[in-house]
Amino acid sequence: MSEPLKLYLGVDPGRDKTGAALVWEDGTLCRQEIIPTDDFTTHLKPFLPEQPLAGCILGDGTTSKTMAAQLEKAFPRLPLFTVNEYGSTQEARKLYWKLYPPRGWKRMIPVALLDPPSAVDGLAAMVLVQRYLRDKTVKSSDNKPQK
Repeated sequence: MSEPLKLYLGVDPGRDKTGAALVWEDGTLCRQEIIPTDDFTTHLKPFLPEQPLAGCILGDGTTSKTMAAQLEKAFPRLPLFTVNEYGSTQEARKLYWKLYPPRGWKRMIPVALLDPPSAVDGLAAMVLVQRYLRDKTVKSSDNKPQK
């Protein structure tokens, strides 16, 4: 019998709103949400699953140091990893159209020219987790996982 998949929390911090995503260790999305940045951890608790998380992946951009302090205080046992979030919003926009392909007349327009109908902060948090998962499986020349 195989072990159940681990679940990671992705956090894409922003000034007013923060993207949160629960992502399975195979990179698939469990769920995502956009949460107010003010008092983030209080708003986050109902979003979290009952099962323990394998870690929290935090983007290193806007307000990340403040957010890291909040997360460490609210969840002291949860491993916290920071990843480079450069370009994650653009990646999330592409991901949006992959998950929700344009319909009707919008199918004739290249997706690069389309704006998603809603903010993609939650999907940006998913992108951050996927980056972490991809980077932690990269092997060095001596076949040891890199951190």
